[in-house]
Order: sequence, then C-alpha cells, then structure tokens
Amino acid sequence: MSVQGRLDDPALLAVVATRVDAARRLLREIASDFSPAAFASSLGAEDMVLTHLIVRDRLDIEIFSLDTGRLPVETYDLIARLQRHYDLRLRLYYPRHDLIEAWTREHGINAFYESVELRKGCCHIRKVEPLQRALAGCKAWITGMRAQQSSTRDGLPIRSFDAASGDRGLEKFNPLADWSEREVWAYIKLNQVPYNALHDKFYPSIGCAPCTRPVTPGEDVRAGRWWWENPESKECGLHARTA
Repeated sequence: MSVQGRLDDPALLAVVATRVDAARRLLREIASDFSPAAFASSLGAEDMVLTHLIVRDRLDIEIFSLDTGRLPVETYDLIARLQRHYDLRLRLYYPRHDLIEAWTREHGINAFYESVELRKGCCHIRKVEPLQRALAGCKAWITGMRAQQSSTRDGLPIRSFDAASGDRGLEKFNPLADWSEREVWAYIKLNQVPYNALHDKFYPSIGCAPCTRPVTPGEDVRAGRWWWENPESKECGLHARTA
C-alpha cells in the first residue's frame, strides 16, 4: 500500500472525521442541487473513498468508469469486487472501435511512447471522447483528484466550472481536493473499503497498463504515470486546467 499509517493516532482520526463530514455534505448538496450528477471513477484509492461515501448515503449520483481497453487485470478484478461488495453494477464507457482502429492503423499499437502528442491522441480516443459521452446531459461531474497528487494539480479547487465538458459546460467537484494520501488510506482501512491490488505493489496511481509502473520510495505519487515524460505533461486531457 502507498501509505501505512497508525489508525490509533487521535489527531489523524480527528482530521479524517472532519474531512469526511465536509465531503458528505458536499456530495449531498451535489445530489440535491445539480441533478443529474455523475462521478467519474478511475478506480484509484481516492475513487474508492468517494464510491463508499456515495453508496453509504444512497445518493442519487451515477458512478461510471472508462474502460480504455488496456487496463491492468487488477483493475478489472476490482470492478468485479465492487459489484459483490456494494451490489454496484458500475457503468462502463468504452472507446469507439472505429477511432481505435484508425489510430492504431496509422500510428501503431504502442505509438504513445514516441511523443507527448501521440500519447495525448491515444488518451483522447480512449478517455476524453468516452468521457464526453458519459457526461452528456449532466449538470455536474465529480472526480477523486487531490491537489497533492502532482504539480499539474497544485491549487486544485474543490469546485469549479468546466466550460469544455458536457453539453454547455458543467460544474466540476473535487471533494477530496484537500485530503492527504495518508487520510485517504486511513479512511480505506477504517471502513474496509475495497481497493486495487496494485496499490500494495507500489502503484499509488493507476491508469492503463502500458502507461503505469510502480514508484520507488520518495518519488511523486504520479511518477509512475507516463514515466517517460516530463512531470508538466502528465495529464491525459480529462482534467485540462484553464486560466
């Protein structure tokens, strides 16, 4: 697991309780005031926290995920565990096969290693375009992003307006924006929340199998994502930052 922490630390437990109360209030507000709302789960540790909170409070928020076609087997195993654990049949969105066929025919099956432009092109087909379909008709979308995850997420707000998503733009919420990694894992352990087995193999951030590797002690939590690129380019296009 990425972070081991003592669960008998009163200070940690108090902070987690405060964080949870704030996240639950926000999620209830979203379900009430921004329906239809959807939670885009990438099935990472943070997303498991939000899944647990949404299911626990029986909120009217759709939970979906993007199956890029190149996910690790451990991620598919987690999808099956979610159904057993929560009786949750996660809604999955897939890339358009015609776009995948055209892209791989022109560039090759692993062309994303060759340049940032090609990698982002692959991400657009496998993630961005399916996300746009998933969010069609929604008034708000929820993510599990945290500000501490990488330099590209520094200063991440809990709420913003994403003019590029949905039909005419929509509200975007990051309920765990101010959570630490230690707090995330404390919540998971305290509540016996299912999580991806790769986290126990030094994968703090998990995406497509060819684009994810384990990290070494002291590395940034997203160092294993697109590890051949500079940190400043390590986003897939789902979460473009605007001025």
